[in-house]
Amino acid sequence: MGNVKIAPSILSCDFSRLGEEIKKVEEAGCDMLHLDVMDGHFVPNITFGPLLVETVHKITAVPLDVHLMIEDPEFYWKKFKDAGASIISFHKEVVESPEKLIDDIKKGDVRVGLALNPGTSLEDILPFVHIVDFVVVMTVVPGFGRQKFMEEPLEKVSRLSKMGVMVEVDGGIKVSNAKKVIESGADILVSGSGIFGERDPALAVKAFKALADT
Repeated sequence: MGNVKIAPSILSCDFSRLGEEIKKVEEAGCDMLHLDVMDGHFVPNITFGPLLVETVHKITAVPLDVHLMIEDPEFYWKKFKDAGASIISFHKEVVESPEKLIDDIKKGDVRVGLALNPGTSLEDILPFVHIVDFVVVMTVVPGFGRQKFMEEPLEKVSRLSKMGVMVEVDGGIKVSNAKKVIESGADILVSGSGIFGERDPALAVKAFKALADT
């Protein structure tokens, strides 16, 4: 369990103090930063684009894990790569040829993942799980922050872990439920309000790291 990585999601941070917020979690030992890109089409919310990724890249050396919840990842992924993303995930539902996009992103020297919504069957992505670097199992319906954690998708996490697939789990994760997520086989924990929604985000990161090390 000691290899479990912690990825604070900046969607829940105080954007008026973005630099300070990132510095807190970076100094606390977070392993990467998670950036949720929403376009108002694939999901009903709109967040930010490559410009913010570029801004974050300028103020931290922590790897940037960019989750594209957008309709056209084939067109936009390179813009995020050029902005500083070192990890990019996308949803199979919006791509005609997942194999080609996976190959293109890998050729761009970026790690690539497939994201799996709670209502999407694991079987839908099984042909691709061994050609991506990781799978993102969503434990909330994508599109909004601060949603309640759904335990049912952990069965997918367990199945993927037993197949030797690296698994990132994203949605509603807090210190109070992180242990069961880790025990299901998660390799990366994404947490937004469970870190930036706490009074001291640095202490929250350290609490997550302590759980991951036990």
